[in-house]
Amino acid sequence: MYLPKQFQVDDVTLALDIMRENPFASLISTDEAGLPFVTHLPIHCEKRPNTGSLPELVLLGHVAKGNPHWKYLQTRPQGVVTFMGPHAYLSPGVYPDLARVPTWNYLAVHCTVEATLIEEPLAKDRLLKKIIGDHEPEYAKQWQALDDAFAQKMLSAIVGFELRVAALQCKVKVNQHRPESHAAMKLQYASGTENERGLARWMDRLGLAPDLNNLPEN
Repeated sequence: MYLPKQFQVDDVTLALDIMRENPFASLISTDEAGLPFVTHLPIHCEKRPNTGSLPELVLLGHVAKGNPHWKYLQTRPQGVVTFMGPHAYLSPGVYPDLARVPTWNYLAVHCTVEATLIEEPLAKDRLLKKIIGDHEPEYAKQWQALDDAFAQKMLSAIVGFELRVAALQCKVKVNQHRPESHAAMKLQYASGTENERGLARWMDRLGLAPDLNNLPEN
């Protein structure tokens, strides 16, 4: 993706936070015609020990067997997974002068991945339990209590995959390079939509946000 230096984040921990807080991702690879094929799906992110200087990042997910995407991954294992964090319009009214234009602020992570299919039932069951653990741990008991024939039928209807992250790009665009906008921008976002409030929290996290309780009075 287009990644100006001022918006580039190299901290893997921050990128993982964006991915885990926004797990509904887009998996992109190429179909038989060489065109992009996209599946929207929840992803489980894992950081595993590695012998190198950086930890190994692995993404886990699954698709319905009727979705041809797993076949594309089987023949062409490389793909991209994208995660979109909070995003919102930014009015030029946050600036102290009029020679400005509107923009859109957002957080995004793009992962270049190498895919390995998971088709063995027990391995797929372990994968599902990790995704269940991310979203509704209490459901694990219900899944384990299901009739074995039903559970096996459900498992046979999906194909799992492990996506090893070969490269990662993280973009955090919250007007870092325009400090004259930060006070008014934080005020606008902090009282706005869920996405806007999410951006305000990231301003806090990055140390960009002024304390709204200590802003000077007009």
